[in-house]
Amino acid sequence: MEKLKIVIPKGRIYDNVADLLVSAGIYFKADSRNYRPEVSNKEIDIKIMKPQNIPKLVEMGARDIGFTGYDWIKEEKANVVEVMDLGLDPVKIVSAIPSKYSIKDLQKRKIIVASEYENISRDFLKKKKYKFDLLRTYGATEVFPPDDADMIIDNTSTGLTLTEHNLKIVDTVMESSTRFIANKESMKKRKKEIDKLKILFKAVLDARKKVLLEMNVPAEKLTSLVKFLPCMRSPTVAPLYKEEGYAVKIAVDKSEVLDLIPKLKKYGARDILEYEISKVVL
Repeated sequence: MEKLKIVIPKGRIYDNVADLLVSAGIYFKADSRNYRPEVSNKEIDIKIMKPQNIPKLVEMGARDIGFTGYDWIKEEKANVVEVMDLGLDPVKIVSAIPSKYSIKDLQKRKIIVASEYENISRDFLKKKKYKFDLLRTYGATEVFPPDDADMIIDNTSTGLTLTEHNLKIVDTVMESSTRFIANKESMKKRKKEIDKLKILFKAVLDARKKVLLEMNVPAEKLTSLVKFLPCMRSPTVAPLYKEEGYAVKIAVDKSEVLDLIPKLKKYGARDILEYEISKVVL
């Protein structure tokens, strides 16, 4: 069978996608100039491309699967299978105008709107009934106002860059995050391979939300302690050497640890250890 052809995005979302692949067991070597990295798994071929190009490459079958932002899937109107929302690198696509402008004034006249997102912008502006000319940008959209544009439609994670350029957000157009996508034919022909990757990615992402706590508990304290333990299933309990109590293991959400460890200590747990988890498969 041919190699499974994967395309991953360069730029802003590259690091988190690359880290996910490595955590799932797909190791590769790449640098800023290497668009065809060497892959440890000989049944996989990886290419690095701009996220804007990935939806269409996957739709056309040039690549079996890929990773890109939901914003670019919508912008390119790509007919692909969305296998999984990875939730990585979440951003909002927003409309923003110079702080000194009034949105009511802009609605009364024809405006110039600058954006990388031509289709998304046109759909939004028409829905809002703006009179506009659209200026397609190729990066650094925030520098266009006020001299060369009245409004921009761009992505933002914190809004800080917009604020630094004296822009204010007036609307959220859509929300986006990194998606794992597949070509429709590839999804049929190589479903087992793609589903296996989905399971691994989910296991990695689930593990990042949890930690493993291990502790020793005196025999007389075990029943009362186990009653309040939060865990995915039942806790793992094993007798200690010479019957000096029990070793208890639980997987819990990271958000619970701050309050949980003092409570464990209060109920008699000792020698408490916290571990990172690499994968969680339920």
